[in-house]
Amino acid sequence: MASTHDPWNGAAPTGRPLASTTRSICADRHTGGHLMTGTNRSPLWLTALAVLAVAPALVPGAATAQTYPTRPVSLIVPAPPGGGTDIFARQLAELVSTAVGQRFVVENRGGAGGTLGTTQVVAAQPDGYTLGFIWNSPLTTSPHSLTLAYTPDSYRAVMSIGFSSYVLCARADFPAATGAELVAHLKANPSRYTYGNDGVGGTMRLAAERIFRRIDTRVRSVPFAGAGETARAFLGGHIDFYGGSLPPILPHVQAGTAKCLMLTSADANPALPQAAGLQSLGLGEEETVLWWGLIAPARTNPQILSRLEAVFTEAARSDAFRQIMERQGATPRVLGAEATQRLIRSELAALGTVAQAIGLQRQAQ
Repeated sequence: MASTHDPWNGAAPTGRPLASTTRSICADRHTGGHLMTGTNRSPLWLTALAVLAVAPALVPGAATAQTYPTRPVSLIVPAPPGGGTDIFARQLAELVSTAVGQRFVVENRGGAGGTLGTTQVVAAQPDGYTLGFIWNSPLTTSPHSLTLAYTPDSYRAVMSIGFSSYVLCARADFPAATGAELVAHLKANPSRYTYGNDGVGGTMRLAAERIFRRIDTRVRSVPFAGAGETARAFLGGHIDFYGGSLPPILPHVQAGTAKCLMLTSADANPALPQAAGLQSLGLGEEETVLWWGLIAPARTNPQILSRLEAVFTEAARSDAFRQIMERQGATPRVLGAEATQRLIRSELAALGTVAQAIGLQRQAQ
């Protein structure tokens, strides 16, 4: 028989009901264990009872946390419809809506690399009815290239669902067949090669520079508007390496015209046996990947945050959602609130060091 415990509503209350607890309070002090009734109630005890009666109103959100959610929840996606972030958000929203009996409604608020929608999330009322489903760039990359209205103290991480590695790919005739050979070749030929990436302050750019600095070499950066444009320039022979997400280049890897030799993730990807994960190259701590997670405004009730973490974690760990992630070329890796918050802060600091080293300047949003 299925358990009647509802992970959304938390554990059932323990201990005595409020009414019996109140009676016990009155009986425990200066009464010899006898319940005070009628005329033996002092003004002091009447005052205490009055405080107990209004206590929930004195704690912001205490009452609403017990019944949340009582109306639809807005799930802001700071990107246009149709991309990976949007796909994951809509699938999670559907699973969570079914689980809790209340609608989670995806709202696409694209613009400025995701920072406009993120700004709307952190500025919303911290009542649990406006959340953000977001990828890491607006949180850990954009703060180094744009002057933003938010910091890590402006929001709370709720959980994260997984990641997708960036790849560094060469043409089929490049004189390296493994990740280790690629590292050796780049170190022996500083500044000789070019790589395309997602722009001056893009995550792939900072991820690549983080690796190149660690192995003490230089590869010249050529920025493009997106991975599709980078792939076209690479296939046209205008740059030596493709740097970006896997989907645009994968058909050419499968056709044998390109080979991906390095991932920006610590671990290897079974779909790309030739590409080395950073751990195998002794560079595991330099991992920078594309990942996705849920955030809420900073002052959201902790009980609401805990419930959101529980129900979204359950949805993300379901077989149905894992299959959706894998079909999009992503790797499921569910992290809780604390681990996700630590990831944000450590990645923000690491990429900040890289941004400073390459002279990246903040621009107005």
